[in-house]
Amino acid sequence: MKVTKVFEFDSAHNLINYNGKCEKLHGHTYKLEVTVSGVPDINGLVIDFTLLKSIVNECIIEKLDHQYLNELFDFNTTCENILVWMWNQLYGRLKTDRFELYQLTLWETPTSYATVTKEDMGDVES
Repeated sequence: MKVTKVFEFDSAHNLINYNGKCEKLHGHTYKLEVTVSGVPDINGLVIDFTLLKSIVNECIIEKLDHQYLNELFDFNTTCENILVWMWNQLYGRLKTDRFELYQLTLWETPTSYATVTKEDMGDVES
């Protein structure tokens, strides 16, 4: 079974070695979808949404919200690169004998997003 929780945060960035509007400083209201797969426990929960929210807020949202991403990271702040960083932050915290991180989707705009799954990343921990 898969369960998903959605988060939003605001950040600014600019793309390096890019020829277009996004090479200039700009901001986004990002939407992050975090999906965990697993087996429900005796109470019928794969993971308590409150626990999932707490982990994602600590590992991702508190670090990125209202930040200039280029000052935080030593990589080009594309949606794809940010997703790999997020995966590495969350995977170890969202892996137990009953559930594990399955998929992350990061929306940069209402019509543009990138997705990474367990199959894409394998059994990687940061």
